[in-house]
Amino acid sequence: MKTYSIQEISNLLSLPSSTLRYYESEGLLINVQRNASGQRIYTEEHIERINCIHCFKRTGMTIAQLRSLFQYEENEAEHIDEIISLLENQEQCVYEQLTHLKEDFLHIQRKVKYYKAVKNSFEQGMPRPDWTECENGENQRR
Repeated sequence: MKTYSIQEISNLLSLPSSTLRYYESEGLLINVQRNASGQRIYTEEHIERINCIHCFKRTGMTIAQLRSLFQYEENEAEHIDEIISLLENQEQCVYEQLTHLKEDFLHIQRKVKYYKAVKNSFEQGMPRPDWTECENGENQRR
């Protein structure tokens, strides 16, 4: 079984060592062994857990929620309903984030279109376009 030092994990995952120590202190990284000189020893399972932590953190899951999820998973037969509920709530949060991101993306696209039209008007010596013209043109395309 391949093992890693804290520095190797830090470099591999582009994380500060302090973050790894924090995850351990918060109970998110468990069973971190130490060698004879006291240095932490990480495994592939720890890498998988860290990737999971980052996935959920990117979606807005809190450390407390992560801790709960991981504790529930230790005895999933007893806590399956809690696991499902927590994940369904997170799924809903991600869905709402995606909805807002799509709206924001469309707004940015309209801004790009508008400022390209502004640039074109400068280059052609034409009047500056009206924002509503670009906005309405974009709405008509949808």
